[in-house]
Amino acid sequence: MDNILTLMIFIPVFGAAVILCLPRGNDNLVRWTAVAATVPPLLMAIWLYFNFDRSVPGFQFLQRAQWIPGFNIQYIVGVDGVSITMVLLTALLSFICIFASWGIEKAVKGYFALFLLLDAGMMGVFVALDFFLFFVFWEVMLLPMYFLIGIWGGPRREYAAIKFFLYTLFGSALMLISILALFFNTTDPATGQHTFDMLVMMNQDNHSEWLRTGVIFGQSVPLVIWMALFIGFAIKIPAFPFHTWLPDAHVEAPTAISVILAGVLLKMGTYGILRINFAMLPEATATLAFWCLAAVGVVNIVYGALCAMAQTDLKKLVAYSSVSHMGYVMLGMASFTQQGINGAVLQMFNHGTVTAMLFLLVGVVYDRAHHRNINGFGGLATVMPVYTGMVAVAFFAALGLPGLSAFISEALVLLGSWQQNPGLTMIAALAVILSAGYMLWALQRIWLGPLNEKYSDIEEINRRELFTLIPLAALVIFLGVYPTAVLDLMGASLNNLNSVVAKFL
Repeated sequence: MDNILTLMIFIPVFGAAVILCLPRGNDNLVRWTAVAATVPPLLMAIWLYFNFDRSVPGFQFLQRAQWIPGFNIQYIVGVDGVSITMVLLTALLSFICIFASWGIEKAVKGYFALFLLLDAGMMGVFVALDFFLFFVFWEVMLLPMYFLIGIWGGPRREYAAIKFFLYTLFGSALMLISILALFFNTTDPATGQHTFDMLVMMNQDNHSEWLRTGVIFGQSVPLVIWMALFIGFAIKIPAFPFHTWLPDAHVEAPTAISVILAGVLLKMGTYGILRINFAMLPEATATLAFWCLAAVGVVNIVYGALCAMAQTDLKKLVAYSSVSHMGYVMLGMASFTQQGINGAVLQMFNHGTVTAMLFLLVGVVYDRAHHRNINGFGGLATVMPVYTGMVAVAFFAALGLPGLSAFISEALVLLGSWQQNPGLTMIAALAVILSAGYMLWALQRIWLGPLNEKYSDIEEINRRELFTLIPLAALVIFLGVYPTAVLDLMGASLNNLNSVVAKFL
């Protein structure tokens, strides 16, 4: 199936086109059409998982085609061990989020059509291997998210959407400058032309002398380009101090869009650093990793946890917990050890499933109580025992309980990071106490203790909501016991990527 990745990108686009052609007012048909557009990519992602050769470090399922020959722009897609994990995560969460969006009543056609375009953009980012194509998908993903927050969000949706758009657009501008610098200083040996082919860009022998040793603004050219790319990706992570758009976007976004924001979009930042900064500018990566990745990652961990502890809005607490947990990804990436970098990518996947559960659970209680004030509940476990059981799995996974998935990835990050940055690793390890603090405190105030009589007749979680949560809970438990199921996918690719950077340490 040479075109499987193309089908995974464009089936949702076709689904969006079909939805726009459906008659007005038939909302259930629109919803089931959206389901039909997300099932094939999920099944294909599962097929990829079982047919991916785990012993090969390079890219598989490659497809090439000329797109704009006059400017040597190609359509190139493929996956390696890093991107296939993100493809699996994107396909799974997109499918689940269609069902999480079932309660959307406003402009249903527009919502599901935009969601499917967002799905296509996200999938395209993770499989694109032409830098121009990568940038197109990166921008395609931005517009649907802007409208999904700005139209279907909460009371301050316009502010949150504009803030998200401006932050991301600033990062995109820096990325575009970097793309042009790399394009005009990379020559394809096969054609003798400048190229956007990321596979060619990953070979430093194809870089010009200026790109390798030149100076701009009084600094080495690779360092300047690396920093421009890093800021663009750091905004998406989001890394401190570029994080302020995230809590606003999460609080105002519909539940399913919050799931996509935390579960997939944040991973694009760390994925971009691995795919582009690490692979194309390894020497600059080795030079800047300590301050830009390790130190900033630890700031994220501590600052995000402290901010989460101060929140009274449950959704904002989960949003700041994402800032904290993505810090572990950055710390692991900066270790340049097998354990650390494998733990970082595993944490990307695990955080996607755990935080998706958390936002879905917040959506369940918000749909019933119409508020998210942590201090306004109490004792919900007595009337919602099944829901509380799902909450316990998600909360204990988020705080890193052994036996659940996030523990393994965070432990690997700390094991790998200790070998390079023991001081920062100790701070990151101690911050686990903060995670336990804000999670357990929220659990106690909302679900334990005496029942708030105001919610004595609150409705238990329904079957549709359980349908969205059970697959994620199963993954959280399964990967907590058997993380090799994902580690095997990425091992060869990450070891190869790590060895490219390690030469310059």
